[in-house]
Amino acid sequence: MNDRPVVTRFAPSPTGYLHIGGARTALFNWLFARRNGGKFLLRIEDTDRARSTPEATEAIFRGLTWLGLDWDGDAVSQFEGATRHAEVAQEMLESGAAYKCFSTQDEIAAFREAARAKGASTLFRSPWRDGAEGDQPDAPFAIRVKAPREGVTVIKDAVQGDVTVRNDQLDDMIVLRSDGTPVYMLAVVVDDHDMGVNHVIRGDDHLNNAARQMLVYKAMGWDVPVWAHIPLIHGEDGKKLSKRHGALGVEEWQAEGYPAPGMLNYLARLGWSHGDDEFFTTEQAIAWFGLDGIGKAPARFDTKKLANLSGQHIAVMDDAALVEEIEGYLTVSGQEKLTDVQKSDLERAMYCLKDRARTYPELLEKAAFILTSRPIVPDEKSAKALDLVSRSILGELTPHLQNASWERDTLEGVVQSLAEAHGLKLGKLAGPLRAALSGRAVSPSVFDMMLVLGRDETVRRLDDAAT
Repeated sequence: MNDRPVVTRFAPSPTGYLHIGGARTALFNWLFARRNGGKFLLRIEDTDRARSTPEATEAIFRGLTWLGLDWDGDAVSQFEGATRHAEVAQEMLESGAAYKCFSTQDEIAAFREAARAKGASTLFRSPWRDGAEGDQPDAPFAIRVKAPREGVTVIKDAVQGDVTVRNDQLDDMIVLRSDGTPVYMLAVVVDDHDMGVNHVIRGDDHLNNAARQMLVYKAMGWDVPVWAHIPLIHGEDGKKLSKRHGALGVEEWQAEGYPAPGMLNYLARLGWSHGDDEFFTTEQAIAWFGLDGIGKAPARFDTKKLANLSGQHIAVMDDAALVEEIEGYLTVSGQEKLTDVQKSDLERAMYCLKDRARTYPELLEKAAFILTSRPIVPDEKSAKALDLVSRSILGELTPHLQNASWERDTLEGVVQSLAEAHGLKLGKLAGPLRAALSGRAVSPSVFDMMLVLGRDETVRRLDDAAT
Protein backbone atom coordinates (compact mmCIF):
# COMPACT_ATOMS: atom_id res chain seq x y z
CA MET A 1 0.00 0.00 0.00
CA ASN A 2 2.95 2.34 0.60
CA ASP A 3 3.54 2.92 -3.11
CA ARG A 4 -0.08 3.91 -3.74
CA PRO A 5 -1.05 7.59 -3.89
CA VAL A 6 -2.57 8.92 -0.68
CA VAL A 7 -6.37 8.93 -0.69
CA THR A 8 -8.26 10.49 2.22
CA ARG A 9 -11.93 11.22 2.71
CA PHE A 10 -14.32 13.31 4.74
CA ALA A 11 -17.57 11.51 5.47
CA PRO A 12 -20.10 13.71 7.30
CA SER A 13 -23.70 12.80 8.11
CA PRO A 14 -26.11 15.36 6.60
CA THR A 15 -28.22 15.72 9.73
CA GLY A 16 -27.26 19.31 10.57
CA TYR A 17 -24.74 22.04 9.89
CA LEU A 18 -21.02 21.51 9.31
CA HIS A 19 -19.69 22.02 12.83
CA ILE A 20 -16.20 23.06 13.85
CA GLY A 21 -15.09 19.53 14.71
CA GLY A 22 -16.19 18.23 11.31
CA ALA A 23 -14.52 21.14 9.53
CA ARG A 24 -11.25 20.45 11.38
CA THR A 25 -11.44 16.75 10.40
CA ALA A 26 -12.08 17.72 6.78
CA LEU A 27 -9.15 20.14 6.90
CA PHE A 28 -6.69 17.55 8.24
CA ASN A 29 -7.74 15.09 5.52
CA TRP A 30 -7.48 17.78 2.84
CA LEU A 31 -4.08 19.00 4.03
CA PHE A 32 -2.66 15.47 4.18
CA ALA A 33 -3.90 14.65 0.68
CA ARG A 34 -2.65 17.91 -0.81
CA ARG A 35 0.70 17.63 1.01
CA ASN A 36 1.25 14.17 -0.48
CA GLY A 37 -0.09 14.83 -3.98
CA GLY A 38 -3.05 12.54 -3.33
CA LYS A 39 -6.82 12.77 -3.47
CA PHE A 40 -9.32 14.18 -0.99
CA LEU A 41 -12.75 12.58 -1.43
CA LEU A 42 -16.14 13.54 -0.02
CA ARG A 43 -18.77 11.00 1.01
CA ILE A 44 -22.15 11.95 2.41
CA GLU A 45 -23.17 9.30 4.94
CA ASP A 46 -26.90 9.63 4.40
CA THR A 47 -28.12 6.18 5.40
CA ASP A 48 -30.19 7.65 8.25
CA ARG A 49 -33.06 8.63 5.97
CA ALA A 50 -35.21 10.01 8.78
CA ARG A 51 -32.63 12.64 9.78
CA SER A 52 -30.68 13.26 6.56
CA THR A 53 -31.79 16.30 4.59
CA PRO A 54 -30.77 17.86 1.26
CA GLU A 55 -30.51 21.21 3.06
CA ALA A 56 -27.88 19.82 5.45
CA THR A 57 -25.95 18.33 2.52
CA GLU A 58 -25.92 21.71 0.79
CA ALA A 59 -24.77 23.37 4.03
CA ILE A 60 -21.82 20.94 4.15
CA PHE A 61 -20.92 21.77 0.55
CA ARG A 62 -21.11 25.52 1.25
CA GLY A 63 -19.03 25.26 4.42
CA LEU A 64 -16.25 23.30 2.73
CA THR A 65 -16.30 25.63 -0.28
CA TRP A 66 -16.03 28.71 1.93
CA LEU A 67 -12.97 27.25 3.65
CA GLY A 68 -11.45 26.41 0.26
CA LEU A 69 -11.45 22.66 0.90
CA ASP A 70 -12.04 21.43 -2.64
CA TRP A 71 -12.74 17.73 -3.05
CA ASP A 72 -11.75 15.52 -5.95
CA GLY A 73 -14.51 14.13 -8.15
CA ASP A 74 -18.18 14.09 -7.22
CA ALA A 75 -19.47 13.65 -3.68
CA VAL A 76 -20.59 10.06 -3.05
CA SER A 77 -23.88 9.11 -1.40
CA GLN A 78 -23.54 6.21 1.02
CA PHE A 79 -27.24 5.39 0.76
CA GLU A 80 -26.92 4.81 -2.98
CA GLY A 81 -24.36 2.07 -2.31
CA ALA A 82 -26.73 -0.07 -0.19
CA THR A 83 -26.93 -2.84 -2.82
CA ARG A 84 -23.15 -3.09 -2.99
CA HIS A 85 -22.91 -3.19 0.82
CA ALA A 86 -25.41 -6.06 0.96
CA GLU A 87 -23.46 -7.94 -1.71
CA VAL A 88 -20.32 -7.80 0.43
CA ALA A 89 -22.26 -9.19 3.41
CA GLN A 90 -23.37 -12.10 1.21
CA GLU A 91 -19.78 -12.68 0.09
CA MET A 92 -18.70 -12.87 3.71
CA LEU A 93 -21.48 -15.34 4.41
CA GLU A 94 -20.52 -17.55 1.46
CA SER A 95 -16.82 -17.56 2.43
CA GLY A 96 -17.61 -18.64 5.99
CA ALA A 97 -16.38 -15.36 7.46
CA ALA A 98 -19.95 -14.57 8.54
CA TYR A 99 -23.02 -16.54 9.53
CA LYS A 100 -26.80 -16.37 9.69
CA CYS A 101 -28.18 -15.39 13.08
CA PHE A 102 -31.85 -16.08 13.76
CA SER A 103 -31.90 -14.60 17.27
CA THR A 104 -34.71 -12.08 17.64
CA GLN A 105 -34.42 -8.66 19.24
CA ASP A 106 -36.52 -9.91 22.15
CA GLU A 107 -34.19 -12.86 22.71
CA ILE A 108 -31.12 -10.63 22.63
CA ALA A 109 -32.72 -8.14 25.02
CA ALA A 110 -33.68 -10.96 27.40
CA PHE A 111 -30.11 -12.31 27.33
CA ARG A 112 -28.65 -8.91 28.21
CA GLU A 113 -31.16 -8.31 30.98
CA ALA A 114 -30.31 -11.68 32.53
CA ALA A 115 -26.58 -10.99 32.19
CA ARG A 116 -26.93 -7.62 33.92
CA ALA A 117 -28.87 -9.26 36.75
CA LYS A 118 -26.03 -11.74 37.26
CA GLY A 119 -23.33 -9.09 36.88
CA ALA A 120 -22.01 -10.93 33.83
CA SER A 121 -20.86 -9.56 30.45
CA THR A 122 -23.71 -8.36 28.23
CA LEU A 123 -21.68 -9.14 25.09
CA PHE A 124 -24.10 -11.23 23.06
CA ARG A 125 -22.83 -14.61 21.88
CA SER A 126 -25.14 -15.92 19.18
CA PRO A 127 -26.09 -19.61 19.51
CA TRP A 128 -26.22 -19.78 15.69
CA ARG A 129 -22.50 -19.11 15.11
CA ASP A 130 -21.50 -22.76 14.81
CA GLY A 131 -24.91 -24.33 14.10
CA ALA A 132 -25.41 -26.77 11.24
CA GLU A 133 -27.17 -25.37 8.18
CA GLY A 134 -29.74 -28.17 8.37
CA ASP A 135 -30.84 -26.91 11.79
CA GLN A 136 -31.62 -23.43 10.56
CA PRO A 137 -35.28 -22.38 10.62
CA ASP A 138 -37.20 -20.80 7.75
CA ALA A 139 -37.22 -17.37 9.38
CA PRO A 140 -35.71 -13.91 8.97
CA PHE A 141 -32.02 -13.70 9.87
CA ALA A 142 -29.27 -11.17 10.29
CA ILE A 143 -25.76 -11.75 9.00
CA ARG A 144 -23.04 -11.51 11.64
CA VAL A 145 -19.29 -11.47 11.05
CA LYS A 146 -17.28 -14.11 12.94
CA ALA A 147 -15.03 -12.22 15.34
CA PRO A 148 -11.99 -14.03 16.77
CA ARG A 149 -12.55 -15.20 20.34
CA GLU A 150 -8.90 -15.44 21.42
CA GLY A 151 -5.84 -13.24 21.18
CA VAL A 152 -5.79 -9.52 20.50
CA THR A 153 -6.42 -7.06 17.68
CA VAL A 154 -3.86 -4.28 17.36
CA ILE A 155 -4.92 -0.98 15.84
CA LYS A 156 -1.79 0.64 14.43
CA ASP A 157 -2.66 4.31 14.74
CA ALA A 158 -0.54 7.14 13.36
CA VAL A 159 -1.65 9.45 16.18
CA GLN A 160 -2.50 7.20 19.13
CA GLY A 161 0.23 4.62 18.60
CA ASP A 162 -0.56 0.90 18.87
CA VAL A 163 -3.93 0.35 20.54
CA THR A 164 -4.57 -3.22 21.67
CA VAL A 165 -8.08 -4.67 21.97
CA ARG A 166 -8.74 -8.08 23.50
CA ASN A 167 -10.65 -10.21 21.01
CA ASP A 168 -12.89 -11.63 23.72
CA GLN A 169 -14.26 -8.08 24.01
CA LEU A 170 -15.38 -8.04 20.38
CA ASP A 171 -18.90 -9.13 19.48
CA ASP A 172 -19.97 -10.84 16.28
CA MET A 173 -21.04 -7.57 14.68
CA ILE A 174 -24.20 -7.56 12.56
CA VAL A 175 -23.33 -6.49 9.01
CA LEU A 176 -26.74 -7.06 7.39
CA ARG A 177 -29.99 -6.67 9.30
CA SER A 178 -32.84 -9.15 9.06
CA ASP A 179 -34.71 -6.71 6.79
CA GLY A 180 -31.83 -6.84 4.32
CA THR A 181 -30.39 -3.40 5.06
CA PRO A 182 -26.64 -3.01 5.70
CA VAL A 183 -25.37 -1.46 8.92
CA TYR A 184 -23.27 1.69 9.02
CA MET A 185 -20.15 -0.16 10.20
CA LEU A 186 -20.18 -2.32 7.07
CA ALA A 187 -21.05 0.52 4.71
CA VAL A 188 -18.11 2.62 5.92
CA VAL A 189 -15.59 -0.14 5.24
CA VAL A 190 -17.01 -1.08 1.83
CA ASP A 191 -17.15 2.54 0.74
CA ASP A 192 -13.62 3.28 1.93
CA HIS A 193 -12.32 0.20 0.11
CA ASP A 194 -14.21 0.88 -3.11
CA MET A 195 -13.16 4.56 -3.10
CA GLY A 196 -9.51 3.56 -2.63
CA VAL A 197 -9.23 5.32 0.74
CA ASN A 198 -5.95 4.26 2.35
CA HIS A 199 -5.71 6.85 5.15
CA VAL A 200 -8.65 7.23 7.52
CA ILE A 201 -8.22 10.44 9.53
CA ARG A 202 -11.15 10.98 11.92
CA GLY A 203 -12.11 11.85 15.48
CA ASP A 204 -10.89 9.57 18.26
CA ASP A 205 -14.51 8.88 19.21
CA HIS A 206 -14.29 6.38 16.31
CA LEU A 207 -11.25 4.59 17.73
CA ASN A 208 -13.31 1.76 19.19
CA ASN A 209 -14.96 1.27 15.79
CA ALA A 210 -11.62 0.54 14.13
CA ALA A 211 -11.19 -2.88 15.74
CA ARG A 212 -14.68 -3.94 14.63
CA GLN A 213 -14.25 -2.50 11.14
CA MET A 214 -11.00 -4.41 10.79
CA LEU A 215 -13.07 -7.60 11.02
CA VAL A 216 -14.63 -6.73 7.67
CA TYR A 217 -11.30 -5.80 6.06
CA LYS A 218 -9.77 -9.10 7.13
CA ALA A 219 -12.84 -11.16 6.20
CA MET A 220 -12.70 -9.72 2.69
CA GLY A 221 -8.90 -9.91 2.37
CA TRP A 222 -8.67 -6.15 1.87
CA ASP A 223 -5.78 -3.89 2.88
CA VAL A 224 -6.42 -2.16 6.20
CA PRO A 225 -5.97 1.62 5.86
CA VAL A 226 -3.62 3.74 7.91
CA TRP A 227 -5.65 4.86 10.92
CA ALA A 228 -5.21 8.33 12.42
CA HIS A 229 -7.66 9.09 15.22
CA ILE A 230 -7.44 12.74 16.24
CA PRO A 231 -8.47 14.08 19.67
CA LEU A 232 -11.77 15.92 19.89
CA ILE A 233 -12.13 19.66 20.38
CA HIS A 234 -13.09 20.88 23.85
CA GLY A 235 -14.51 24.17 25.04
CA GLU A 236 -12.51 26.58 27.16
CA ASP A 237 -13.78 24.75 30.25
CA GLY A 238 -12.09 21.55 29.11
CA LYS A 239 -15.35 19.74 28.30
CA LYS A 240 -16.33 18.40 24.88
CA LEU A 241 -17.29 21.26 22.59
CA SER A 242 -21.05 21.53 22.26
CA LYS A 243 -23.85 24.00 21.68
CA ARG A 244 -23.61 24.80 25.40
CA HIS A 245 -20.27 26.46 24.64
CA GLY A 246 -21.86 28.50 21.86
CA ALA A 247 -20.38 26.16 19.26
CA LEU A 248 -21.43 27.42 15.88
CA GLY A 249 -21.63 25.87 12.46
CA VAL A 250 -18.98 26.93 9.95
CA GLU A 251 -21.49 29.09 8.06
CA GLU A 252 -22.38 30.90 11.26
CA TRP A 253 -18.73 31.82 11.78
CA GLN A 254 -18.74 33.10 8.21
CA ALA A 255 -21.85 35.15 8.98
CA GLU A 256 -20.08 36.54 12.07
CA GLY A 257 -17.51 37.99 9.69
CA TYR A 258 -14.44 35.82 10.28
CA PRO A 259 -12.22 35.47 7.18
CA ALA A 260 -11.87 31.99 5.71
CA PRO A 261 -8.02 32.00 5.80
CA GLY A 262 -8.09 32.96 9.48
CA MET A 263 -10.59 30.22 10.32
CA LEU A 264 -8.57 27.67 8.36
CA ASN A 265 -5.34 28.74 10.10
CA TYR A 266 -6.99 28.47 13.51
CA LEU A 267 -8.58 25.06 12.79
CA ALA A 268 -5.21 23.73 11.67
CA ARG A 269 -3.70 24.78 15.01
CA LEU A 270 -6.43 22.96 16.95
CA GLY A 271 -4.56 19.77 17.70
CA TRP A 272 -1.75 20.12 15.17
CA SER A 273 1.45 22.15 15.37
CA HIS A 274 4.53 23.00 13.35
CA GLY A 275 7.11 24.13 15.86
CA ASP A 276 6.02 27.40 17.44
CA ASP A 277 4.32 28.74 14.31
CA GLU A 278 0.93 30.26 15.03
CA PHE A 279 0.23 32.39 11.95
CA PHE A 280 0.66 30.76 8.56
CA THR A 281 -0.88 30.71 5.11
CA THR A 282 -2.83 27.83 3.63
CA GLU A 283 0.12 27.15 1.30
CA GLN A 284 2.44 26.87 4.31
CA ALA A 285 0.00 24.56 6.09
CA ILE A 286 0.00 22.23 3.07
CA ALA A 287 3.80 22.26 2.89
CA TRP A 288 4.19 21.54 6.61
CA PHE A 289 1.32 19.19 7.44
CA GLY A 290 2.01 15.69 8.68
CA LEU A 291 0.26 13.23 10.96
CA ASP A 292 3.25 13.30 13.30
CA GLY A 293 2.36 16.90 14.19
CA ILE A 294 -1.02 15.91 15.66
CA GLY A 295 -1.07 15.75 19.45
CA LYS A 296 -2.88 13.23 21.62
CA ALA A 297 -4.49 15.74 23.97
CA PRO A 298 -7.83 17.41 23.16
CA ALA A 299 -7.56 20.93 21.75
CA ARG A 300 -9.42 23.81 23.37
CA PHE A 301 -11.42 26.21 21.25
CA ASP A 302 -10.48 29.79 22.08
CA THR A 303 -12.49 32.54 20.37
CA LYS A 304 -9.92 35.20 21.31
CA LYS A 305 -7.15 33.29 19.53
CA LEU A 306 -9.40 32.86 16.51
CA ALA A 307 -10.08 36.60 16.41
CA ASN A 308 -6.38 37.39 16.77
CA LEU A 309 -5.39 35.13 13.88
CA SER A 310 -8.27 36.43 11.78
CA GLY A 311 -7.02 39.97 12.25
CA GLN A 312 -3.55 38.96 11.12
CA HIS A 313 -4.95 37.41 7.96
CA ILE A 314 -7.11 40.43 7.16
CA ALA A 315 -4.04 42.65 7.53
CA VAL A 316 -2.05 40.77 4.87
CA MET A 317 -4.83 39.94 2.41
CA ASP A 318 -4.86 41.47 -1.05
CA ASP A 319 -7.18 44.50 -1.11
CA ALA A 320 -9.28 43.31 -4.07
CA ALA A 321 -9.59 39.84 -2.54
CA LEU A 322 -10.71 41.42 0.73
CA VAL A 323 -13.51 43.28 -1.03
CA GLU A 324 -14.67 39.99 -2.60
CA GLU A 325 -14.58 38.26 0.80
CA ILE A 326 -16.59 41.07 2.35
CA GLU A 327 -19.19 40.75 -0.40
CA GLY A 328 -19.53 37.06 0.50
CA TYR A 329 -19.89 37.97 4.18
CA LEU A 330 -22.64 40.52 3.42
CA THR A 331 -24.55 37.92 1.38
CA VAL A 332 -24.31 35.18 4.03
CA SER A 333 -25.29 37.56 6.82
CA GLY A 334 -28.27 38.87 4.84
CA GLN A 335 -27.02 42.43 4.48
CA GLU A 336 -27.33 44.84 1.60
CA LYS A 337 -24.82 44.41 -1.20
CA LEU A 338 -22.24 47.05 -2.03
CA THR A 339 -22.63 49.19 -5.12
CA ASP A 340 -19.85 49.26 -7.70
CA VAL A 341 -18.85 52.72 -6.47
CA GLN A 342 -18.75 51.51 -2.86
CA LYS A 343 -16.61 48.52 -3.83
CA SER A 344 -14.18 50.78 -5.66
CA ASP A 345 -14.05 53.22 -2.73
CA LEU A 346 -13.62 50.40 -0.23
CA GLU A 347 -10.69 48.92 -2.13
CA ARG A 348 -9.07 52.37 -2.40
CA ALA A 349 -9.44 52.90 1.37
CA MET A 350 -8.38 49.41 2.37
CA TYR A 351 -4.81 50.44 3.22
CA CYS A 352 -6.08 52.34 6.27
CA LEU A 353 -8.89 49.94 7.20
CA LYS A 354 -7.45 46.45 7.47
CA ASP A 355 -4.89 46.94 10.23
CA ARG A 356 -6.25 45.85 13.62
CA ALA A 357 -9.63 44.77 12.21
CA ARG A 358 -10.23 41.22 13.46
CA THR A 359 -13.49 40.63 11.60
CA TYR A 360 -15.30 42.08 8.62
CA PRO A 361 -17.88 43.90 10.80
CA GLU A 362 -14.99 45.66 12.57
CA LEU A 363 -13.47 46.59 9.21
CA LEU A 364 -16.80 47.84 7.86
CA GLU A 365 -17.29 49.92 11.01
CA LYS A 366 -14.03 51.70 10.24
CA ALA A 367 -15.08 51.98 6.59
CA ALA A 368 -18.35 53.73 7.38
CA PHE A 369 -16.87 57.10 6.38
CA ILE A 370 -16.32 55.98 2.77
CA LEU A 371 -19.47 53.86 2.41
CA THR A 372 -21.87 56.55 3.57
CA SER A 373 -22.92 59.76 1.84
CA ARG A 374 -23.67 63.32 2.95
CA PRO A 375 -25.14 64.59 5.08
CA ILE A 376 -23.16 62.76 7.76
CA VAL A 377 -25.29 62.07 10.84
CA PRO A 378 -22.93 61.64 13.80
CA ASP A 379 -23.65 58.95 16.38
CA GLU A 380 -24.25 59.94 19.99
CA LYS A 381 -20.61 59.82 21.05
CA SER A 382 -19.35 61.74 18.00
CA ALA A 383 -22.05 64.38 18.29
CA LYS A 384 -20.65 65.44 21.68
CA ALA A 385 -17.39 66.45 19.98
CA LEU A 386 -19.20 68.90 17.72
CA ASP A 387 -19.90 71.71 20.17
CA LEU A 388 -20.20 75.35 19.08
CA VAL A 389 -16.49 76.11 19.58
CA SER A 390 -15.40 73.03 17.63
CA ARG A 391 -17.76 73.84 14.78
CA SER A 392 -16.38 77.36 14.61
CA ILE A 393 -12.81 76.06 14.36
CA LEU A 394 -13.83 73.61 11.60
CA GLY A 395 -15.32 76.56 9.74
CA GLU A 396 -11.94 78.30 9.94
CA LEU A 397 -10.17 75.18 8.67
CA THR A 398 -11.91 74.84 5.32
CA PRO A 399 -10.35 77.89 3.62
CA HIS A 400 -6.88 76.65 4.56
CA LEU A 401 -7.65 73.25 2.99
CA GLN A 402 -8.91 74.75 -0.25
CA ASN A 403 -5.43 75.68 -1.41
CA ALA A 404 -3.28 73.13 0.47
CA SER A 405 -1.46 70.41 -1.48
CA TRP A 406 -3.34 67.17 -0.73
CA GLU A 407 -0.55 65.27 0.99
CA ARG A 408 -0.46 63.88 4.50
CA ASP A 409 2.40 66.03 5.82
CA THR A 410 0.83 69.19 4.47
CA LEU A 411 -2.60 68.36 5.88
CA GLU A 412 -1.13 67.60 9.30
CA GLY A 413 0.73 70.92 9.19
CA VAL A 414 -2.43 72.88 8.34
CA VAL A 415 -4.43 71.33 11.16
CA GLN A 416 -1.50 71.65 13.59
CA SER A 417 -1.15 75.37 12.84
CA LEU A 418 -4.85 76.02 13.38
CA ALA A 419 -4.83 74.09 16.66
CA GLU A 420 -1.83 76.12 17.91
CA ALA A 421 -3.54 79.36 16.92
CA HIS A 422 -6.32 78.43 19.33
CA GLY A 423 -3.94 77.24 22.04
CA LEU A 424 -4.92 73.61 21.46
CA LYS A 425 -3.01 70.41 20.93
CA LEU A 426 -3.56 68.56 17.65
CA GLY A 427 -5.43 65.80 19.46
CA LYS A 428 -8.11 68.23 20.59
CA LEU A 429 -9.13 68.81 16.98
CA ALA A 430 -9.08 65.10 16.09
CA GLY A 431 -12.44 64.39 17.79
CA PRO A 432 -14.41 67.12 15.96
CA LEU A 433 -12.68 66.28 12.67
CA ARG A 434 -13.49 62.57 13.09
CA ALA A 435 -17.12 63.38 13.87
CA ALA A 436 -17.42 65.66 10.85
CA LEU A 437 -15.78 63.25 8.40
CA SER A 438 -17.21 59.93 9.58
CA GLY A 439 -19.86 60.53 12.23
CA ARG A 440 -18.34 57.59 14.15
CA ALA A 441 -16.12 57.21 17.18
CA VAL A 442 -14.23 54.41 15.40
CA SER A 443 -12.49 55.30 12.16
CA PRO A 444 -9.08 55.49 10.54
CA SER A 445 -6.94 58.54 11.32
CA VAL A 446 -8.52 61.83 10.26
CA PHE A 447 -5.69 62.41 7.77
CA ASP A 448 -6.19 59.01 6.13
CA MET A 449 -9.88 59.83 5.79
CA MET A 450 -9.08 63.18 4.23
CA LEU A 451 -6.71 61.55 1.73
CA VAL A 452 -9.26 58.88 0.79
CA LEU A 453 -12.21 61.28 0.56
CA GLY A 454 -10.29 63.87 -1.45
CA ARG A 455 -10.32 67.65 -1.15
CA ASP A 456 -13.85 68.40 -2.38
CA GLU A 457 -15.65 65.81 -0.28
CA THR A 458 -13.58 66.63 2.80
CA VAL A 459 -14.37 70.36 2.54
CA ARG A 460 -18.07 69.68 1.97
CA ARG A 461 -18.29 67.49 5.06
CA LEU A 462 -16.48 70.06 7.19
CA ASP A 463 -18.77 72.81 5.87
CA ASP A 464 -21.82 70.69 6.76
CA ALA A 465 -20.51 70.20 10.31
CA ALA A 466 -19.61 73.86 10.75
CA THR A 467 -23.09 75.15 9.94
